[in-house]
Amino acid sequence: MKIGVMTAAFPNLSLEELATWASESGFQMLEIACWPAGEAKDRKYGGVVHIDVDSLTPARASEINGMLAEKGLQISSLGYYPNPLHPDPAHREHVIAHLKKVILGAEMLGVGIVGTFVGRSWNPELTGRDWRKDLDYNFEEFMKVWPGLVEFAADHNVKIAIENCPMLWADTWPGGSNLPHSPALLHRMFEAVPDANFGLNFDPSHLVWQQIDYIRFVYDFGERIFHVHAKDMAIDQEMFYQDGILGCGFRWQIPRLPGLGLVDWQKLIAALYDVGYDFVLSIEHEDRNWEGTEELVKRGFLLARKTLELYTG
Repeated sequence: MKIGVMTAAFPNLSLEELATWASESGFQMLEIACWPAGEAKDRKYGGVVHIDVDSLTPARASEINGMLAEKGLQISSLGYYPNPLHPDPAHREHVIAHLKKVILGAEMLGVGIVGTFVGRSWNPELTGRDWRKDLDYNFEEFMKVWPGLVEFAADHNVKIAIENCPMLWADTWPGGSNLPHSPALLHRMFEAVPDANFGLNFDPSHLVWQQIDYIRFVYDFGERIFHVHAKDMAIDQEMFYQDGILGCGFRWQIPRLPGLGLVDWQKLIAALYDVGYDFVLSIEHEDRNWEGTEELVKRGFLLARKTLELYTG
């Protein structure tokens, strides 16, 4: 199993600068951020562009692959995490169009995986608390968009890896802006779209705060795990006491780097090996203790790498 870096944590470095540091620091793979150039910063790395798929050509793709090969690096996936089910039709059209460009970029680069979100819409005629109707409505919207996107990806030899992140914020409570975040919802999604190139970018941290067994999850969805985000999660017990479970973690879920939270990485990596996963652990850096300067971010990645290396060989 290889250890990689999700590049969005370095918005001010060029791809070559980032690759030089990653190679010299002992990393083996890069999960490369591919948002639209010039897009404003959003909640999930919007505006971070380490490969501009709008201007990507076969010659540029060959240049990128050559540069990375010289540094002993591979691309694990291209990443773009928007909301393809956004209720605003213009915004939905925009993100779907760019997601297709990312898929085409992956094909050009010889990259087999694109990481993204399913997204989530809402029906303005329904109240947010009418949970069952809201789910059914969203699956109707899902079926309008995703079968075609998955087929498009398959036509270009690309797998779609959906992250199991609720993308839950105060203004998207109770459902978040990414539909498949629990086992039941994921089973429903894969029953609706069973295509072999449609799977998961598995992130255990999102299961920790939802109190979902992340080890059982690996065994239940092993054949669908295409890519893994290495991110940890801590729970602030005082804030949990004050806000309770209906606080949805707004104040008590604390993203951490691997080894600094509640995930048992030895057991998790063993489970991944058990189900036949032997690809990448891509460190996703959202740990506030290791942010603020580029040097702190780099130190955080190195600390996480040391944790993961204990169990990957």
